[in-house]
Amino acid sequence: MSSRAVTVIVPGFDVAEYAEEALDSLRAQTHADWTAVLVDDGSTDDTTRIFADAAAADPRFRFTRHDAQRGLGAARNTGLALVETPYTAFLDADDVMRPDALTRLTDTLDRTGSDFVVGGYVRLRPDADGPGYTAGEVQPWVTAAIDPARERTTLAAHPAASGNIVAWSKASRTDFWRTHELRFPEGRYYEDQVLAQRMYTLAATFDVIPVVAVEWRQRRDGGSITQRLGELDVLRDYLDALGEGIAVLRAAGAEAAVRERAALIRTLDLPPLWRVAETHPDAAYRVALEAFVETLPA
Repeated sequence: MSSRAVTVIVPGFDVAEYAEEALDSLRAQTHADWTAVLVDDGSTDDTTRIFADAAAADPRFRFTRHDAQRGLGAARNTGLALVETPYTAFLDADDVMRPDALTRLTDTLDRTGSDFVVGGYVRLRPDADGPGYTAGEVQPWVTAAIDPARERTTLAAHPAASGNIVAWSKASRTDFWRTHELRFPEGRYYEDQVLAQRMYTLAATFDVIPVVAVEWRQRRDGGSITQRLGELDVLRDYLDALGEGIAVLRAAGAEAAVRERAALIRTLDLPPLWRVAETHPDAAYRVALEAFVETLPA
């Protein structure tokens, strides 16, 4: 194992339609020293076979399975317990990793010594007139977090980084996870929001690079959790995660990041939720949204 070896944790539940493309994107990595832990979260479709066949054919893949679905946070935590390499990264099994992602992320950490590095991502949207998907442009809030490049920075110096709350556009030192006993919340949606803010506040330094690491799939069938915000229980978990993320920043004294995060939530997250609330059949949806807005920092 080299000092630049990285383990990619790949959780999946009923993603047989997309899993081969995700695994192919790992096979295409320019970084030579990677392994992947494939965590099947109790799938009922062909995901189990796809993961197991990949591990049987290629020693770089390691397969493990939950007997029943436990959620994305638990699946990622199962993967974390199996990491033996200096670096850790993530890829959801319905997404695609760009070929140079692991090289660019680990090269940066190798040079800077930071606790983790943050890259960018784009939406992988379904084509209107065919079965395929096309990657979009880097969105403004993603650009604000990663461009220009910053090495050995902090949240105080770069509060806009707090807008990047996804697990899978980063690579980290595995010792950073172990030292701070970092794990994803289990039994809830949007498990990466609070974890990301903890990472920012705990890091001695982190890096940001203007590199698209992952293409984040917006599923044609609407199955992604981010496409289910019309459901009241999903909304409540989402708002709880947003609020708890801000609370983590505030507890760490990162007031500039609190302001950045609150402003982004107001401009990015709230408008589509208000549009849903306008026609939602359950008045509790609007009540939950209004209650959250009352707690949001000005």
